[in-house]
Amino acid sequence: TVNTNGQLSIGGVEVKDLASQFDTPLFVYDENHLRERCREAVAAFGADSVIYATKAFLCKAMAKLAYEEGVLLDVATGGEFHVALSAGVPGNRCVMHGNNKSVDELRMAITNNVRHIVVDSFDELNRLEALHAEGLPAPRVQLRITPGVHVNTHDYVSTGQDDSKFGFNLNNGDAHRAIEQARASSAVDLVGIHCHIGSNVLAIENFEDASKVMVDLFASSGLQELTLGGGLGVAYTEKDNAPTMQQWADVLKRAASSLPPTARVYVEPGRSIVAAAGITVYEVGTVKKIDGIRTYVAVDGGMSDNMRPALYESEYEVFDPERTTADRTEHARIVGKHCESGDILVFDAPVPPNIAVGDLLVTPVTGAYGYSMANNYNKVTRPAVVFVADGAARLVVRRETLDDLTRLDV
Repeated sequence: TVNTNGQLSIGGVEVKDLASQFDTPLFVYDENHLRERCREAVAAFGADSVIYATKAFLCKAMAKLAYEEGVLLDVATGGEFHVALSAGVPGNRCVMHGNNKSVDELRMAITNNVRHIVVDSFDELNRLEALHAEGLPAPRVQLRITPGVHVNTHDYVSTGQDDSKFGFNLNNGDAHRAIEQARASSAVDLVGIHCHIGSNVLAIENFEDASKVMVDLFASSGLQELTLGGGLGVAYTEKDNAPTMQQWADVLKRAASSLPPTARVYVEPGRSIVAAAGITVYEVGTVKKIDGIRTYVAVDGGMSDNMRPALYESEYEVFDPERTTADRTEHARIVGKHCESGDILVFDAPVPPNIAVGDLLVTPVTGAYGYSMANNYNKVTRPAVVFVADGAARLVVRRETLDDLTRLDV
């Protein structure tokens, strides 16, 4: 909410008070927003059908929240699985992903009774054969299929095209060979197939195209489970237009309408669960005006807490939470404090006039792939994370200290 003085509050707490209490940079999540998005997805698709990609944002508090709201957790590494288990999430509420799972990660998944493993390669099938020979039980598995669908997103987060490091290629016959091999193996219990066409997909027809391909393959496979993955996109800037959860659900349900009632369909809503629930709060440290060129505004974070602009040329907006409704009549390049010219948060940001040292700036829609990609470049400590609800803020991830930076040194 924004009061009559233009001051922004989240969950009933003013952003300036959060910055004062927890320092900056700071990730702030609206906890009720997170829960509402989980509930919206579950209502659209049914209980135990929604799988949240923990890579978007994970800590023990987030894992516990998703579990409480009836959402399954997609873990792509042993580390993500460890966090989920540490939060009290049972193994059978998790799905193990990953294009290069180690033997130890597969063993961890099997011994902790994951719901299923999404197998990504023939090498992985061989690893599961070896583990079964050791005496481990045969896990339930789905095979990740690359359906040959190109989507309108950045190349680095496009995963469903033929040229992909992920999955078994459908068009060259690998998918059918993998189904035959898994079906003949006693080391795995083949229960379904899976696809993922990309991350932050905004064109809803892309989901329809991929779903039709997968439904046709599923119908001929005689299997019981189908996962229609691919990350539902979100609006990062005013010009973006993202499908609603219900629009996405309508497309997938229409595509799956020909399936028998016994078929189990899972979905992966991706970043849409967490992205818009989070903001990042910074403090301005330097304002540098270069006449005839541009104004640089440097904040106390940067590519250490938001890698997406550097990785994907992702676009964001920025505003002053103390004058949220002010007209943004000036322009500036919002940069971080790191020793890289590419340390840019917003390339050309409309900003309110007279930004000064000590002002706060907020970047909205940073709830996904902000904290999860945070790093220690230039030995900058990673920010704290707070959940806010009903007028109270709680620290869920503490800020790193300088001592943390040497904790692993020997």
